[in-house]
Amino acid sequence: MASFNRVVLMGNLTRDPEVRYTPGGSAVTDVGLAVNRQWYDKNANEKKEEVTFVTVTLWGRTAEIAGEYLSKGRPVLIEGRLQMDSWQDKETGQNRSKLKVVGENMTLLPSGGSGGGGGGGAPQSREQQHGGPHHNQAPATQQSYSAPSPDQTFYDNPPAGPPTDNVPF
Repeated sequence: MASFNRVVLMGNLTRDPEVRYTPGGSAVTDVGLAVNRQWYDKNANEKKEEVTFVTVTLWGRTAEIAGEYLSKGRPVLIEGRLQMDSWQDKETGQNRSKLKVVGENMTLLPSGGSGGGGGGGAPQSREQQHGGPHHNQAPATQQSYSAPSPDQTFYDNPPAGPPTDNVPF
């Protein structure tokens, strides 16, 4: 049976990222993303809006860059995959689960309006600073970052999604 697990979200951070490190030394951070949807309700004759809050986990250098350059309210584009986390509640003993996004690529976006943001342009990835591959190159006002290399453990580097070329839609 065929399957496809790909998520693309653009929204604003709901809190400042806090980078932690695994015992193996890999950086990880969970960021909250608020994604807005606006529409016009013809029955009520008014504009409506809903906000969806999504938890995104970033790994490796991408997590470190998020910790360095992102802050609450900053817009960001995340590409990744859905993952179900399950655990047992320590207080009640009940089984719990939460659907989250594991971010595999992150693009820093320019801050809208006059607040937030600040200083210079977006940082460059290591490859761009040293003349390496430019597979995630972006315009000067935004910059993309990818998940860490596959030589790390499974928990430190989520498996990559399907190739993006020849997708049938």
